[in-house]
Order: sequence, then C-alpha cells, then structure tokens
Amino acid sequence: MSPKPDQGIPKPFDEPTSFEAAYAELQQVVAQLEDGSLDLERAVQLFERGSQLVAACERIVDAAELRVTRLAAESASPLSDVSTTP
Repeated sequence: MSPKPDQGIPKPFDEPTSFEAAYAELQQVVAQLEDGSLDLERAVQLFERGSQLVAACERIVDAAELRVTRLAAESASPLSDVSTTP
C-alpha cells in the first residue's frame, strides 16, 4: 500500500487556537479513521493526533468552566454583602 500524502492534519505539536478548531479537526480525524482505508502507520498517527485534540478540548472546556465559576462567584458575592434588614 503506498503512503498517502498529508491530508491537512497538523503536526502533533500544533496546538489548536480554539475549541471549535480542535473539535472540527477531531471530527476530520475520526472520519478518516472510520473510513478504514489508511495504512497502519497513518492510522496510528491520526489516533495520536486525535488523543491530543481530545486533551486540548478538555483543557479548553475546563478553563472555560473555571472562568464561568469565578464569574458566577464574583457576581454573587456583592449580593451576599447586602443586608436584608431595613
């Protein structure tokens, strides 16, 4: 089986710029793996890249969740200082 040219998948050290970019690339990786026409080496490379993309998505979501939690705590704290007695 002849090696296929690079199909637009960035090298492993390329960090996605956003969740949407990482997720879109992950969808491409999954589609290529599901196709089943890859040679073993390329399939392993794509699997590795997919694992990196999943980790990147998790980091991005975790960071967003932390930001939302902090914002919610900041917006709730001034209300807790307000006295309810006239």
